[in-house]
Amino acid sequence: MSAPLLEVANLSVSYGRVAALRDVTIRVEQGQIVAVLGANGAGKSTLLLTVLGAVKSSGGDIYFAGEPVTQRPMHRRVGGGIVLVPEGRQILISMTIEENLLIGAHLRKDTKVVRREIEAIYDRFPNLANRKDHLASCLSGGEQQMLAVGRAMLARPRLMMMDEPSLGLSPLFISRLFDLIKEFNRDGLTILLIEQNTGKALSVAHHAVVLELGRVVLDGEPAKLAQDPRLQEAYLGGATPEKISG
Repeated sequence: MSAPLLEVANLSVSYGRVAALRDVTIRVEQGQIVAVLGANGAGKSTLLLTVLGAVKSSGGDIYFAGEPVTQRPMHRRVGGGIVLVPEGRQILISMTIEENLLIGAHLRKDTKVVRREIEAIYDRFPNLANRKDHLASCLSGGEQQMLAVGRAMLARPRLMMMDEPSLGLSPLFISRLFDLIKEFNRDGLTILLIEQNTGKALSVAHHAVVLELGRVVLDGEPAKLAQDPRLQEAYLGGATPEKISG
């Protein structure tokens, strides 16, 4: 069996005496959407930041495309294709929309290709194109999320990690966002998704894990997890599997 695109093996992270992750093991196969679910404080964001290299692990290993990356600095991980769309979008509102996009391509030297890819992003998101020279502060929350996604795409991700992308968005933008996630995945992009909207996350994921207090407590196919009473009670409000798949 070939190596997964991302393998997190017995990963532990501590903030001082507080253990944020405890022996977490997760596999993300090439072409999958893997959802990571859990309550606030479960360690979900810490997991993504550690994979990215922004947080140092205290134990365990991270492999990307079959190679150990645990000791690699963050810029080398990003250059290798691990890209994060962060929680809260983290758009630089004092810079223009185009300047924000260019930040995503700051490690690239192929300026002509970058230009073509920016134009493709504008074609996909006309609201960004119409105001590309305006400060990003003019955008709505949903438009800022689209800008954050466009910025991430310019980093040429092999693995796109998304941290609570629907947070604070209207139902219309949430629907558009998940359509976009499915479209990216159909085009071959592998996605590691943290999402508060558990039903939406399970509806697009090929695999899902649930973290509680830094540990993996559930791990499996979304349809099977949706039938687990613990998941239904804690995160789905008693929703049935039919509601999830619909």
